Amino acid sequence: MPRAVYPLGSPNPNVTLRNVHSNAKDLILLLLPPLRESAYRECMDNGTWALKSNYSNCEPILEEKRKYPMHYKIALIINYLGHCISVGALVVAFILFLCLRSIRCLRNIIHWNLITTFILRNVMWFLLQLIDHNIHESNEPWCRLITTIYNYFVVTNFFWMFVEGCYLHTAIVMTYSTDKLRKWVFLFIGWCIPCPIIVAWAIGKLYYENEQCWFGKEPGKYMDYIYQGPVILVLLINFVFLFNIVRILMTKLRASTTSETIQYRKAVKATLVLLPLLGITYMLFFVNPGEDDISQIVFIYFNSFLQSFQGFFVSVFYCFLNGEVRSAVRKRWHRWQDNHALRVRVARAMSIPTSPTRISFHSIKQTTAV
Repeated sequence: MPRAVYPLGSPNPNVTLRNVHSNAKDLILLLLPPLRESAYRECMDNGTWALKSNYSNCEPILEEKRKYPMHYKIALIINYLGHCISVGALVVAFILFLCLRSIRCLRNIIHWNLITTFILRNVMWFLLQLIDHNIHESNEPWCRLITTIYNYFVVTNFFWMFVEGCYLHTAIVMTYSTDKLRKWVFLFIGWCIPCPIIVAWAIGKLYYENEQCWFGKEPGKYMDYIYQGPVILVLLINFVFLFNIVRILMTKLRASTTSETIQYRKAVKATLVLLPLLGITYMLFFVNPGEDDISQIVFIYFNSFLQSFQGFFVSVFYCFLNGEVRSAVRKRWHRWQDNHALRVRVARAMSIPTSPTRISFHSIKQTTAV
């Protein structure tokens, strides 16, 4: 027996078809308007309505209202490209910090944890992009779990930026011995403090905004500020740290014998290196213009570029251009070359076709020379 389908908003949506003949059902189906680009709900065989509506034929309205659809597509490509490049660079940096045990110190351990949060955050971003629109609308539990984990890594990412700023501020401004700093304190700040923040956010979403996989925020809804508030606070504190660090650097440079031009150039260079580390780039475009015009296009491009490539910048500045890392990699490379050359010489000595006594003497001679 065929089931009837009714568009949402049709008259008498609560009527049931318990006493309606099957031929009448077929007639109703013929009289219904086309369901293309419409949401509908099925009337089951037992005369009751389906629990959920079907949105598979709907099309996003926002896409039709955009004046510059090509720019949004380009920005999406920039996002994917930036996240892919960032993940590749971050994985290489993570492996370098893992393998080079000779550079294990508190400063590099902080860099290592920051890189780890960037990797986890970018991986969860890719998982979010795989969620289908229907799943997003149906608000599946596993979908909400992915959003929760993603937001947790976002918060840990910012808190490890705060740890970076706190470490630099303590070492440069407060002139406090970094040997007295405890690693477990920074680990607690970076990984543990975000947990109750995200738990409180998830509880608020579950009871007050339990829709659309908890992703996104509509006007008039403030649950997302439960975790965005601490993020804003961390950025503001890092801004104060950055100001004090640059001020002290300028003071130390003025006291040196170098010229004033070189002093300012070094200070500006230090500032530009600190910007991606402390997350100040997020402050530049934190407020979305909200209008579908040129300002919105500029915001989309810059925001997509800065956020998607930030992991790449962090890898370059704090791993690939790190003097300790480069020196350790150079030593490891020279050591490998020496060991490889030694093995090659020994193999060649052992392969010379001569008498056993001569082979042994030649091998010992080559080995001694090496």
